[in-house]
Amino acid sequence: MTGTAATSDNGTAGSTGSTGKVTFVGAGPGAADLLTFRAARAIAEADTVIWAASLVQAEVLEHAREDAVILDSSLVPMEDVLAEYRRAAEQGRRVARIHSGDPSLWGAVQEQLDRCRELGLETEIVPGVSSFSAVAAIAQRELTIPEVAQSVILTRLGGGKTPMPPGEEVRDFARHGTTMAVFLSAARTKQLVEELTAGGYPLDTPVVVAYQATWPDELVLYGTLETLEATVKEHRLWKHTLFLVGPALAATGTRSHLYHPGHFHTFRKADPAARRALRGSGAS
Repeated sequence: MTGTAATSDNGTAGSTGSTGKVTFVGAGPGAADLLTFRAARAIAEADTVIWAASLVQAEVLEHAREDAVILDSSLVPMEDVLAEYRRAAEQGRRVARIHSGDPSLWGAVQEQLDRCRELGLETEIVPGVSSFSAVAAIAQRELTIPEVAQSVILTRLGGGKTPMPPGEEVRDFARHGTTMAVFLSAARTKQLVEELTAGGYPLDTPVVVAYQATWPDELVLYGTLETLEATVKEHRLWKHTLFLVGPALAATGTRSHLYHPGHFHTFRKADPAARRALRGSGAS
């Protein structure tokens, strides 16, 4: 089975007579073994599998049936994809539309959902592992360290092909000083550093630079805002690169209150002495 469009099809589906369905499958950041069981099952049940060879590893197609139509969406405009959705509606076919990462993050999935609903198709979204989660795992970093950072901001640099809404500039988000995952911004790293520092991050703020996370040519580098632009230029990382930024990436030595003996919840009582000590520290 290849990752290109099939050259022939019998025009029927195993589910003929039933309502067609499109399942938007999150394929994760790259590695095929990061598919969920639900994602693999959706691919295996599909009459048509639509994927992007530029963003998803070909191994995910091993779950597809031998008679499934395979369409590489990186070679065609959205109109060709929508044609498959129309055929699914007319013939009761099942389509697995594979997206990189999680479909709900920069997946251009809403316009497809709208069209599917117009066609009367049943739809489902199978979540996938986002690249920011994969990078944190590779770097063995926690993004939400107690008393350091308890929020994660997912964003991208403005000024690219898709404009940012008012109030969503990187410098505005940087004022929170928490962990940020910055997507789709490697080609304008100088601007990114300027906006992050203008928002309040010091130049020694730790940064994780990840190219093609979980792919065979994965590259993960560590530095600071001061070294970020030079690092990206040295390794020519213009695309498929994610940045994690924030003080939590270098934090150590803090303790979660959840597992403190003085903390209680539905399934565990607190040790009285430890509880008094925890309350005395100002924690709750």
